[in-house]
Amino acid sequence: MVSNMSPFVSVFVIFLFASTSYAISGSEVKSICSQTRNPSFCLRLLMSNPNPNASLVDLTQYTINTARAKVTNTIKLINDLIAHGNSNAKSHYKLCLEHFGSDGALGDIDYTQEMLKKGDYQGVNVAASAVSTDIEDCISGDSPSDPPFHDPSDLPKNAAVIESVLDVILVLSKLLRH
Repeated sequence: MVSNMSPFVSVFVIFLFASTSYAISGSEVKSICSQTRNPSFCLRLLMSNPNPNASLVDLTQYTINTARAKVTNTIKLINDLIAHGNSNAKSHYKLCLEHFGSDGALGDIDYTQEMLKKGDYQGVNVAASAVSTDIEDCISGDSPSDPPFHDPSDLPKNAAVIESVLDVILVLSKLLRH
């Protein structure tokens, strides 16, 4: 079978395939993590991937799975806080549950997954950014004029961890686009 592809297109396709399909080395992981806000967190996260032959796509998948698990655990925490909080706290946590639930962060994580499966790496970036917005709306309120809720629970810490995972997804999605 004769191909009508120009040599330039052939080389580009091979480069694109290679950059997303080959295993990422430890030095490449360090380079990736140096682009995040918390490189040590990123290194711990990506080096905990059990697949030693992970490609950029595999690392992104692993990181999305991690984000999903952290969001799911945070939803469980929020439900517990609702069950045991005072009325002011319950009101805040119910709003947070909306921001973390299937119409919020959890749904946006699922959409991030869908975009990765489609190879839409810009879509991965946009969807991961939406998750960050969902989390920020829970922690800081829907609008800048909302008074901050003093939250002594573990929710702000959980949210910060999820934000760090999302930061890694954002960097990976940018690398996948190039």
